[in-house]
Amino acid sequence: MDQPAIATESLTRRFGEFIAVQDVNLRVEAGQFFGFLGPNGAGKSTTIKMLTGLLAPTSGSIRILDFDLNERPIEVKRQIGVVPEDMALFGRLTGSEYLNFVGRMYGLDRETASRRTAELLDFMQLADNPKKLVMDYSHGMQKKIAMAAAVIHGPKVLFLDEPFEGVDAVASGTLKAMLQRMISHGATIFLTSHVLEIVERLCSHVAIIHKGRLVAQGSLEELRAGVQAQAAPANDNGDNLSSAQKLTLEEIFLRIVGGSQSAQEELSWLG
Repeated sequence: MDQPAIATESLTRRFGEFIAVQDVNLRVEAGQFFGFLGPNGAGKSTTIKMLTGLLAPTSGSIRILDFDLNERPIEVKRQIGVVPEDMALFGRLTGSEYLNFVGRMYGLDRETASRRTAELLDFMQLADNPKKLVMDYSHGMQKKIAMAAAVIHGPKVLFLDEPFEGVDAVASGTLKAMLQRMISHGATIFLTSHVLEIVERLCSHVAIIHKGRLVAQGSLEELRAGVQAQAAPANDNGDNLSSAQKLTLEEIFLRIVGGSQSAQEELSWLG
C-alpha cells in the first residue's frame, strides 16, 4: 500500500494540566481533499499547528510524505504549504514583494519566483494596485495573498485553516477553482472550516475531532453509514436507511458531536 500523505500516531498535546489533543491517529491518503472538523475548542487549530511544525506535540508521532516531522522538519516544510487562521503576513510589503520573498525562501530562482508571482497576482485579481501594501488589503484580499504564498512553490500537501472565513463569493469561487486544480494534479489538501456546506462540496474524506479526541474518520459515505448503524431501525421497511443516505454533512456532524438545545429549550424572551 502507498504511504499516506499525512499520518499521526497517538498525537497528543498538553498545555499544563489541560489536554487539547489526545491520542489522535489520522491517516490522509495522497491526493485526497480532506476535511478536518470539530466544534470551537475541539483541538482543530492545535492539531494543524502540530502537523505543520508550528507547535511541538507533547507525545506521539507525525509523518508527512513519509518523513518524520520531528526528525526531518526542513524536508517536510519544503514540500508543504500553509494558510494559518491568522495568516501571519508581512504587511509592509506589496503583494509582489511578498510573493517574491516567499518564493525565494522556498528556493525558487529569481526568474521563476517573479513569473509565478505575476501569474498568481493576476489569477487572484490582485494585480491592479501593484504599489498597495499588504497591510492595506481588505480581509478577503489578504486571504488570497496568503493562499498565493502557500502555493507559489507547488506544494505536495496544502494545509488550510479557515481559508474562506470573511471571503466574498467571487474570491471564494477563485480559491475553490485553484484548490480543485491542485487536487487534479495530485496534491493533498487538509482543510479545516466551520462552513460545513463548503467541506461537503469540496472534500471526499472527513475526520471529526471532539474534546481533543478523534471521534470519526472516513469518506462521507462511510460517515453516513456509521450514523445509520448507530440509529435504531424505525421499522422493517428500511425507512432509516433511506433517511441516513440523505443526511447532509451538517446533520452527520451534529449527530456525532451532539447538537445544541432542542427546539423545546428556547430562550424565554423569544417564545
